[in-house]
Amino acid sequence: MAAYLCAVDVGTGSARAGIFDAAGKLLGRAEHPIVMNRSPSGHCEHDSEQIWSAVCDAVHGARKAASVDPAEIVGISFDATCSTVFRGRAGEQVGISSNGEQRWDTIVWLDHRALAEADECTETRHDVLGYAGGVMSPEMATPKLMWVKRHLPQSWARTGQLFDLADFLSHKASGSFARSQCTLTAKWTYLAHEREAWRHDFFAAVGLADIFEHAALPERASPVGADLGPLTPIAAAALGLTTACRVGAGMIDAFAGAIGVIGGLSGIERHLALIAGTSSCVMAMSPEPRAFAGVWGPYFGAALPGLWLSEGGQSATGALLDHVIRWHGAGGEPDAALHRRITERIMDLRAIEGLDLAGRLHVQPDFHGNRSPLADPHALGVISGLTLDSSFDSLCRLYWRTAVAIALGLRHVLDALNANGYGIDTLHVTGGHTRNPLLMELYADATGCTVVEPLGGDAVLLGTAMAAAAAAGLYPSLTGACTAMRQEGRARRPTPWAKQRFDRDYRVFLEMHRQRKALDDIA
Repeated sequence: MAAYLCAVDVGTGSARAGIFDAAGKLLGRAEHPIVMNRSPSGHCEHDSEQIWSAVCDAVHGARKAASVDPAEIVGISFDATCSTVFRGRAGEQVGISSNGEQRWDTIVWLDHRALAEADECTETRHDVLGYAGGVMSPEMATPKLMWVKRHLPQSWARTGQLFDLADFLSHKASGSFARSQCTLTAKWTYLAHEREAWRHDFFAAVGLADIFEHAALPERASPVGADLGPLTPIAAAALGLTTACRVGAGMIDAFAGAIGVIGGLSGIERHLALIAGTSSCVMAMSPEPRAFAGVWGPYFGAALPGLWLSEGGQSATGALLDHVIRWHGAGGEPDAALHRRITERIMDLRAIEGLDLAGRLHVQPDFHGNRSPLADPHALGVISGLTLDSSFDSLCRLYWRTAVAIALGLRHVLDALNANGYGIDTLHVTGGHTRNPLLMELYADATGCTVVEPLGGDAVLLGTAMAAAAAAGLYPSLTGACTAMRQEGRARRPTPWAKQRFDRDYRVFLEMHRQRKALDDIA
């Protein structure tokens, strides 16, 4: 009998499922939207049951598209955003929304309600921060838990199970309370490389001494791709699969993208995974730990066994381009058609003005803080060079220069990685940005790196399929699955004559950082 794999990827706005063969070929894919509750205060929440329903619909659709018999699907795994799910002791939903609705039980990764709590964590100067870039981010689990305990004490009192979203989906599928080494190490201050992986004194220092009474956390995490057991009968029926399908320990979505594009490569320290959509995550791996300020990690075994991972990123990239469109008078709702229309007009304008298009317009892109390399969630964006022009062409010019700024922000992260022992010269890009020709061009030209775009379809789903293959025993290890299932990519090299223009832009970019700090110091 043929053996196929199911991979599920839950992003910010949708659940996606793919069916793969054992060689890593994507045979069928489907997507279903998920809902988000946005409050006037900027809080963002999901309904975890609605997410599970969307996952089931996506899996049904992908299997139908692939024309694969359910009995032939031998493994399934899940990746998801690093959103935090609150459940009661009996597994019921616990609402964490200020509106009191119990369905909103999941704090979305991009929700920055816990900025003050993140600062309190940083002020402890605890050893765990040495494996989080020295600064706690509000996108990590600990400050979110602090916020709920402090502001919604009744919800905290009811909480008996806490999950990163990928672990929640694994639990729904298998019934297991195991947690992934990826999620716990990257977002829950779990030190996978140490015998005492949980540092109880840190939780006590931030007012969460009772976390283990509310979280149902295991003593040790499960490596990515570990076999968590078969699908439960209820989950198998909901997903349209069988109880012969094994569930593999999953991971955060960006980590799945990382192993999907650079897993199985030799000389891995030269390669960077760029998982780019609403935000951008960059992942670099090495055999030894490399700890330095402004980059999260190093995380041991958070993606591939035996390797340390450094994670950087930009908190708003695709979201920033959307924001620019909404904000500008000539913009509107930023759907795919409007992005395409803007991009086509930029190409026309560049045919006339070249790379000097809007050359005096400069954007500092930290509209949602600076994740890397400054690790400053309070950072603000800056635009220099505005005029009274409110035409569509002025929107196109601003869009173009915002795209340039996003690429220069990536260069800033690369400089930090390469100054601390990496030798990255090749970027492997996956996610929504691969559909934006401006960004794909700029990632090569503004950084000076070769950019590789995977040809085999969705690399995030592929990385998750690799975890499913390891759990199903199709390969002896996750590393073996990565080597066997890796897909080729299309390479784009930097344009030599563009270097001078973007070197000059980068000098302006760094000067804008300096001037913003000077203004903040005065204020």
